[in-house]
Amino acid sequence: MVSGGMGPDFSRETELACRVAGIDEVGRGPLAGPVTAAAVILDPACIPDGLNDSKKLTAIRRDALHDTLHGCAEIGIGWATVAEIDAMNIRAASLLAMARALSALPLPPEHALVDGNALPDLPCAGTAVVRGDGLCLSIAAASIVAKVARDRHMVALAQQHPEYGWDRNAGYPTKAHLEALERHGVTPAHRRTFAPVHKILYQAKTVTC
Repeated sequence: MVSGGMGPDFSRETELACRVAGIDEVGRGPLAGPVTAAAVILDPACIPDGLNDSKKLTAIRRDALHDTLHGCAEIGIGWATVAEIDAMNIRAASLLAMARALSALPLPPEHALVDGNALPDLPCAGTAVVRGDGLCLSIAAASIVAKVARDRHMVALAQQHPEYGWDRNAGYPTKAHLEALERHGVTPAHRRTFAPVHKILYQAKTVTC
């Protein structure tokens, strides 16, 4: 496990001197929707300017970098569904999405730099990097790709259930989302094992009984 450093750079990838994929996930905290991961192999000769932890970028900047990365980097995206999150817990589902993202790359890497303190099941060597999205350019790129992919998925999902505001809150437990849950109930896209959703389901069963 690696931590420390001043910001996103390419030093870890350079030191490894092989095909390195950065892996990150997004969507652990929402009450609805899948968890999404991305694996990105950057071309050292064509690294976009401005890569950083996706949370530190504006939505406009994330979208622009996402589209640029799809034109100059190798990318794989992996998902874990709401049913899988409820069946195995969010941590395990996040690791599963990461493994799927790496498997979705056009060609496998020789090493993976993974954001966080745990490694998914990988077919190659790997290093867990705490706060890696702010330290490694490959992981920063993966954080951007995963964030934009999931946000766009939630915008599309919001067309089916507009009352929850997923196009604005991406499924996170905002005040408006929680109020909509109270008014309209639980949808198939909600994570039933998450406390606010489980509470409403339990209350509904109690009233029925």
